[in-house]
Parts: sequence; C-alpha cells; structure tokens
Amino acid sequence: MKLYYSPGACSLSPHIVLRETGQTFDMEQVDLGTKKTKSGADFLKVNPKGYVPALQLDSGEVLTEGPAIVQYLADKAGSKLIPANGTLERYKAQEWLNFTTSEMHKSMGGLFNDKLPAEAKQIMKDGLAKRLQYLDEHLGKNDFIMGKDFSVVDAYMFTVLGWGQYVGVDVNTYPNVKTYLGRVGSRPKVQEALKAEGLA
Repeated sequence: MKLYYSPGACSLSPHIVLRETGQTFDMEQVDLGTKKTKSGADFLKVNPKGYVPALQLDSGEVLTEGPAIVQYLADKAGSKLIPANGTLERYKAQEWLNFTTSEMHKSMGGLFNDKLPAEAKQIMKDGLAKRLQYLDEHLGKNDFIMGKDFSVVDAYMFTVLGWGQYVGVDVNTYPNVKTYLGRVGSRPKVQEALKAEGLA
C-alpha cells in the first residue's frame, strides 16, 4: 500500500492508523499547490479530486476520503480500532467520523482560506466554539471519543484539532479537549507519525 499525504493535513489520520495497526506501507508526499508528488508524478492521475489522503492498494486501486480509508485499514488489519461491522458501536463510530468531517474538519479547514472574509471566519469560529463545547463535555466522561479505548475516530479528531493553533482557534481553552490531545499525542505510534511528517 502507498499513502499519499501532505504533512499535517487530514492524511495524518490514516497515517496514524497505519502505524497503530502495524501494517506495511509506503508514503509519497504531495504538494497540494502544484498537485505534484515528491517524485514528480502528477497527483491528479492518482486522485482527480486533487487532495489527500489517497491510499493506493496493492491491487492498484485507489481509495480516497479519510473516514473511508481509516475504516478500511482497521478492518483489513482485524484491528480493535474500529467496532465490528453491523454492530451499533460501528454506527456510533461512523456517527463520530461524520461529525468530525462535517462539523469540525470543514470549518477548521476552511479557516486556512486567506480569501475568506473576516465576517465569514468569525461565523465559522462561533460554530466551532459550540462543537468544541460539546466535545469537551463528552471528553469529560470518556478517555477517548468512543470510550476507554483509542479508535480511528481519535486519529481523525486529533488531526483536525491540531489545526487550531494555525487558524486562531485555541482548543486548549477547553480543559478536557486539552487533556485528550495530550493523551492521544503521547501515544508512541502517533509520535512516530508526527516525526515521519516532520511535525515533532
């Protein structure tokens, strides 16, 4: 397998899952501006959508979209990082993955857009404040998003929350979120992924 990634982007989530599950994989860095890989290949031929993550399987097929990729990787490894298919807990994990991608990722990621008017950015920040309060209350009762154990949801949420420092959203003002970030960030495989991407 080959993971196409950009340092610190949402591709960090499947990168963490790959390391947590101990799977063998290659990595290819992508310049999201030029749409070229580090080796000079045209990334649009890998993923016509033009963004990471993209996971090229051993068969040559390519899987895109982070929430789909992390579920695939956990299932492929027979890992406890995702509940079994068909269980209520699996749907709860998908609920949290959807929350992360639609309510957190899109708003937090949108704040990187320099062309966005200040008024629009403030509306997004106000929305994020409500989501972060909800998350903080949830994490006051749980070590990880799904309860006592680390899951693929945490790999994704950790990644998105990490963008706050770059877009003017201080997630550390939420005490349970701050503790959670420390808990996830101290995991050896998470540290491995961060170091591999030049982020630690």
